[in-house]
Amino acid sequence: MEFIAKFIMKSRMSAMTVASSLALLSIIMPPISIVSSAAVALVTLRRGANEGLLVLLSACVASATLGFIVMGDYQFAVAYALILWTPVWLLSIVLREGKHLSLALEIAAALGILAILGFYLFIPNPAEYWQAILAIMVEPIRQAQDIPLEQLESTMTTVAKYMTGILAAGSITGLLLGLLLARWWQSKLYNPGGFKTEYLSLQMSQRFTLATLLVILIAFLTSGSISEIAANIGVILFMLYSFVGMAIVHSLISVMKAKRFLLPLFYLLAFVVPQLVLPVAIIGLSDTWLNLRKNIKPPTSAN
Repeated sequence: MEFIAKFIMKSRMSAMTVASSLALLSIIMPPISIVSSAAVALVTLRRGANEGLLVLLSACVASATLGFIVMGDYQFAVAYALILWTPVWLLSIVLREGKHLSLALEIAAALGILAILGFYLFIPNPAEYWQAILAIMVEPIRQAQDIPLEQLESTMTTVAKYMTGILAAGSITGLLLGLLLARWWQSKLYNPGGFKTEYLSLQMSQRFTLATLLVILIAFLTSGSISEIAANIGVILFMLYSFVGMAIVHSLISVMKAKRFLLPLFYLLAFVVPQLVLPVAIIGLSDTWLNLRKNIKPPTSAN
């Protein structure tokens, strides 16, 4: 994928073309949105906030044009593009100026928390809202597989309470993957080996970890709306620690003889087995105090 990064950095027009075309394509294939947002992030990381903003706005105009031609609706295309690119542009500025991935993760968490609070502010009962949507979505599955209605309703009631946090966490995950891809591209083009060192040393501050534990404690010890909001925020915070956990596991595997086999296997499992997120996040959370990488020699070459 390095050739994409080189094409993006050729000119503003190149970056705009990649971002806008892939943004529309991601409506059909959501994972492509990661590459689209990475295009805006790469320009911002390398050339600064103003140049990144120019690419973002130019790509919005291109998306509006393409949206009108393809779908007959430019407003949806522009709104989708702004939601996709504005957060990653902001995070790219934070990473460029702050020079720490952990700070970018903290700001990403803040964006997710604001989204959750905003949703609870405008939707009186989010759990009922999501339950109604889930009921429509699973009805064809229930009829096809003849699943008992009582069992399905029980599951939907539980899931609906946390859907706001799950969707917010999914959006933040895509956002961070786009930022990390852009940072990797930047390293490949201008600072070989830099991304590996930066990523594998990722660690959250004690202050942020204590705040995370406090939110989880509130979710368990309270009830009603406060507990539900705290639990949804906890979903986002826990997801962030899965990034830290993956960096730790990568560091541990990288000193093993079978690392060429184990590393790809680990990342494959991380993306196809959702249950793996929990233990990996716990590893990331505990690292704040245990410093699990203290005996591992920091990497010095690109990977």
